[in-house]
Amino acid sequence: MSFFSSSKPDSNLATAKAVLSTAASVAATAMVIRSVASEILPPEFMSYVRDGLRSALSRFSSETTMVIEEFDGLVSNQIYEAAETYLGSKISPFTQRLKVTKPETEDTFILTMERNECLNDVFNGVKFNWVLVCRQVETQLFHNPRHMNSTLKSEVRSLELSFHKKHKDMVLNTYLPFILREAKSLKQETKALRIFTVDYHCMYGNPNDAWTGINLDHPATFDTLAMERDVKDFVVRDLETFVARKEHYRKVGKAWKRGYLLYGPPGTGKSSLIAAMANYLRFDVYDLELTQLQSNSDLRRLLIAMANRSILVVEDIDCTIEFHERRAEVTPFRSANNNDRQVTLSGLLNFVDGLWSSCGDERIIVFTTNHKEKLDSALLRPGRMDVHIHMSFCTPCGFRQLSSNYLGLKEHDLFPQIEEEIQKTQVTPAEVAEQLLKSNDTETCLKQLIDFLREKKETQELEAKRKEQEAKDKEEQQKKELDDGDKGEGVDNDEKKSTTDLNNTC
Repeated sequence: MSFFSSSKPDSNLATAKAVLSTAASVAATAMVIRSVASEILPPEFMSYVRDGLRSALSRFSSETTMVIEEFDGLVSNQIYEAAETYLGSKISPFTQRLKVTKPETEDTFILTMERNECLNDVFNGVKFNWVLVCRQVETQLFHNPRHMNSTLKSEVRSLELSFHKKHKDMVLNTYLPFILREAKSLKQETKALRIFTVDYHCMYGNPNDAWTGINLDHPATFDTLAMERDVKDFVVRDLETFVARKEHYRKVGKAWKRGYLLYGPPGTGKSSLIAAMANYLRFDVYDLELTQLQSNSDLRRLLIAMANRSILVVEDIDCTIEFHERRAEVTPFRSANNNDRQVTLSGLLNFVDGLWSSCGDERIIVFTTNHKEKLDSALLRPGRMDVHIHMSFCTPCGFRQLSSNYLGLKEHDLFPQIEEEIQKTQVTPAEVAEQLLKSNDTETCLKQLIDFLREKKETQELEAKRKEQEAKDKEEQQKKELDDGDKGEGVDNDEKKSTTDLNNTC
């Protein structure tokens, strides 16, 4: 028994050694054959053999793989960029290697897959497998437009998407379009907002250089605006409806844009409302000063250079163009002192609602004015200025919002008194906010606001009486001039009658 028990392990060991030796010999032989074949056979033939073997094996597999290259020639592949952004939000906590970047213009870190990493995603109950594949190319002339030193790089990246064959139509018609939409939304949420102004030195060069921008860090939101709640809710609903109706605009044959007119006295929060709209939609802001433009063609050039998903702002539109003149005389040579404007109302209307308005999607145009009555009716009609928002003086609701913003107060014993004074006084939200900043003591601050409101009301009453007296004096003066004119006419008639009688006597 002892003999067999001691010899059996030796026999098993000998068998294992023989198997390993045979496998090693086969592997070595295969490597030699592969090396000799690579040296003797042309690369094209070897590639053909590999493709043939892969094709033969794929016939027995139920899996399909889509390869999404980073570039299509020298042009960036939109699907690759969208998938890279989308997959960054799907990275598992168990992923061992990640790529982290932070562009200068962004607010947050961006996570993406590292080379040769795998990631699983589930969509509509279907499992998808993603792999980031990186391979080296032999030539050093490969050009990557994203990098200035791309001529020194030879890495070509692609994403491989694997799934069951039966889901091919669903991937093309549903999954990939979903990724494009999600990536667009993710980029909007994480990007740093920017405000652009015109660089007039680059107006006639590359159109993309016509606008220069900086980060927009305005903190205004719809929650902090000192406006009536129903007005804020209406604007939010209108914005949400606008951004969700792309197909509707195309269906009815209308450019995907929306026009807003903000009118009211200075200091009523027009600029804050624009900033709140930009923060809510994550749209960049383009600030346009029409008085600096030389012609309608300049206006068109700037329109073309604007990005989609943006807000164009033209402030104090009533002071910008002589709207009562439908035509402006254009002279070939203009002196420096010539104040005639070549940007005409017809040019502006074509930009707002004409053919050139369709040169871009998902745009909002905001005009502001202190005097709506001065604007041409052609600019105010629906389709040009779709929504008119009156920015009124401060109301009790606006005061409570300002008190919450500046003092952190939702309620106070002095609130009813302040609200009563606000209803009797024409005071702007900016004036109330200034009063709330004057003291760190809440009680003192509110009492000073009451005094300010009372003084302002007295001043307004005195001003109203003065204007009323001036109007009365003017009316009496006009009546007196009319009476004097009637008397003078009576004297002239008497003189004419005497002269006629005298002539008859003669």
